[in-house]
Amino acid sequence: MPAVNLRHIEIFHAVMTTGNLTEAAQMLHTSQPTVSRELARFEKVLGLKLFERTRGRLHPTVQGLRLFEEVQRSWYGLDRIVSAAESLREFRQGELSIVCLPVFSQSFLPMLLQPFLARYPEVSLTIVPQESPLLEEWLSAQRHDLGLTETLSTPAGTARTELISLDEVCVLPAGHRLAGKAVLTPEDFHGENYISLSQTDSYRQLLDTLFAEHQVKRRMVVETHSAASICAMVRAGVGVAVVNPLTALDYAGSGIVIRRFSVSVPFTVSLIRPLHRPASALVDAFTEHLKEHARQVALRLPDLQNPL
Repeated sequence: MPAVNLRHIEIFHAVMTTGNLTEAAQMLHTSQPTVSRELARFEKVLGLKLFERTRGRLHPTVQGLRLFEEVQRSWYGLDRIVSAAESLREFRQGELSIVCLPVFSQSFLPMLLQPFLARYPEVSLTIVPQESPLLEEWLSAQRHDLGLTETLSTPAGTARTELISLDEVCVLPAGHRLAGKAVLTPEDFHGENYISLSQTDSYRQLLDTLFAEHQVKRRMVVETHSAASICAMVRAGVGVAVVNPLTALDYAGSGIVIRRFSVSVPFTVSLIRPLHRPASALVDAFTEHLKEHARQVALRLPDLQNPL
């Protein structure tokens, strides 16, 4: 004897819910003859008479009503399963933990979080700013879902993807005498009030070496740990600087101008994913969102570096 299948249950539930074959067929997006045929097969498989057929209308029998009670209980359970699957697909109550360098919590993540949360409003994000090498140690320890770093090496137990690589840029107060140039050379900075990152920063060390090789003497007026602080001081007219392009983009059009530097000083953003955490569709979705946003940033920067 053929077994009962889910389609039989769906048809029986639809007929009992709507009260007639026509509406049941519409609910199931099929034809009335199909519903009638499959309902008859269902009765035959069960060996039960579920409906009385009078003048073309269906009236449930006592057996049909009792069976429907059982189907209803199972149906509510199936609805819960479907609802749970929808919640998982939309990442409802999903949680994502991201550890990153402080610069990315200030200048990269803020601009991309709104569109992601608009798409998945019930996702909860935790952003943890942390400096290297502790950042890489935490990722190796599998403490977070994702990490954003400047490193070109891959921490143990992780996979690294290069999101974006752009050159460092020059930032000047609006109206500065050098703002009319499209590209600034190291020599352009000679004698200028210069705002720099702290002496322990790798980019500070690289730029100091570069300016020394070109025998350029800058007036080092301020030293700070934050590229955002540097840009704020440039905007206030304290001096000029060379900073990462992401932070510079945040300040574009707000009292500073961005110009190309004639010497390539690469700034790379790496996405780090711990390998031993459970697979997560939410992590996959956010990773793709990061990649798309990085492409958009790369397209925006050239237009902002040209003098008007």
